[in-house]
Amino acid sequence: MAGHVNMMDDCLISNLPPATLRSALRLLVSQGSSTQRPFVEHIRAKFRESPPIFDPPEKLFSGDDVVTPECLAYLAQTRCIFSCKLAQESLPYLEHFMKAIPQTGVRWTDPGALTQTLQKFDGDIVQAVQALKESRPEPTAALLTSLQNLLSSIEHCSTYCLAARPSSLAFPFLRARRQLRDVLRILFPEHADGQPDGAAGSRGLEVGVDVHVHVDGSTVETFQLGPFRVPRLFNGLWQVSSPSWGSAGGATQERALLRAVGCGLTAADMADHYGDAELIYGDFRNSLRPEVRDTVYAATKWCIFLPISTPITTSFVLDAVRERYRRLGGRVELLQFHWQDYESKQYLDILVELVRITKLHPELVTSIGLCNFDSEHTEECCEYLIAKTGEVGIVSNQVQFSLVDARPLHKMVHVCEKYGLKLLTYGSFCGGFLSSQWLNQPAPETYLESNQLTPSQRKYFDTILLWAPWPTFQTLLTTLSLIAQKHAVSIPNVAARWVLQQPRVGAVIVGTRLGVSDRAPDNLGVFRFALDGDDVAAINAVALGARGERSAAVYERLGDCGGEYRGLR
Repeated sequence: MAGHVNMMDDCLISNLPPATLRSALRLLVSQGSSTQRPFVEHIRAKFRESPPIFDPPEKLFSGDDVVTPECLAYLAQTRCIFSCKLAQESLPYLEHFMKAIPQTGVRWTDPGALTQTLQKFDGDIVQAVQALKESRPEPTAALLTSLQNLLSSIEHCSTYCLAARPSSLAFPFLRARRQLRDVLRILFPEHADGQPDGAAGSRGLEVGVDVHVHVDGSTVETFQLGPFRVPRLFNGLWQVSSPSWGSAGGATQERALLRAVGCGLTAADMADHYGDAELIYGDFRNSLRPEVRDTVYAATKWCIFLPISTPITTSFVLDAVRERYRRLGGRVELLQFHWQDYESKQYLDILVELVRITKLHPELVTSIGLCNFDSEHTEECCEYLIAKTGEVGIVSNQVQFSLVDARPLHKMVHVCEKYGLKLLTYGSFCGGFLSSQWLNQPAPETYLESNQLTPSQRKYFDTILLWAPWPTFQTLLTTLSLIAQKHAVSIPNVAARWVLQQPRVGAVIVGTRLGVSDRAPDNLGVFRFALDGDDVAAINAVALGARGERSAAVYERLGDCGGEYRGLR
């Protein structure tokens, strides 16, 4: 009966409009591994049975500044290959597309449709290589050849761009080149090209960039985190991990970071699995003048999602720290540790080693924090560290915290108060739902493409509906709008200000779509006012509920901080 499909269901599948069918598929695969796994395995099997063809270069690029239907179809099929966990198999397709550029002599102008397509392809290579790294492949000779061939095709394209006449072409593959060099260093260190990370030509900015950083108490609020005073807004780099949020070239991304740092937002949050985020930020930071570079703060993560069989030794942990240091091209100011399975207690000994490394190797890492630990296990970590090292040793925990997800108020803030930890919060804008854009708007259909929801918006929309019905969310937006008008700021400013005024909150992490949109000037509005007692009471009445019932409902359904991730895996 494995091939049987209900006749009425088969009729639906055969006749649904493509957009509705895609919406239904997104809903199905969101239900967990029981539906997601066979979906991906079926597609993977189809690609293996009948690999896609390599379109001739002249069909991919028929003329200057022209994006052909064949080009879009080829890129779409290539994305499908690496997205169904055939990352290694996608490498020849990426190489073929890259080689077609100098073979056809195609040219592009900025701005233009072909430039945007090539920038998105740059992001595709980053995502494919990241998928390859996370699959933990065997470092075979065949894989080495595929990676070297792809890198060689990128270098050839760079030479082509420089030699173009009458004027050189803007090289759109800085990120891809940087990501490939990095994976070669990881998987085949003996075959790395010998060029240090951040070498000339892998960044968009010249070394020694001059920027004046405006940081003072009247412009940007700061707080103490370990030995540093840092802004109470961090630039969050999760969104560079996928072109789903839009794509920008490496040089454009670095200019966006330059603008953020120039207005005082000098701290960024990233992770080992956020695509090339560490590489982007490391090259950017190292392009700054030394006196400016020393003011720029890097917070990254070491995330362990799967069981590990390696003994927890100093060298094992030190190697992980050095890897973060290498990719950032310098010191990690804050290394945040995530551990997936609380049943395995190895995380306690890892934390002891991490804290000791901050003492023995401060040139590598300065401070240690947690990421998505719940209250019980945060307290367990602190007590274990005190027993083993004589001090708490960690400085922070990164958790989700917003007007519609106030779970940290239940237990986490009390644990943080007891042990002197700061909270770094994300999701405080609910992916953009806490903005005037959604005021007086109907609820979106989560999986319908016409709504153009980002992956983060799909996630936070689910949280909103756990919190309360959509009409109640509209009441919250109306309340925030009135308070925003009172203080001459924006709804996101009010939403972030509420979180910043909660106990133990050090900073709000603001998702940054580098080079795609620039919200830094508006985000600075959060520092121009404070919520008074009437504001807080009005917000709490809707956000938390008259007796805290809305906040309690989210806590009950998702569990304590980080519970939603462990429940989904």
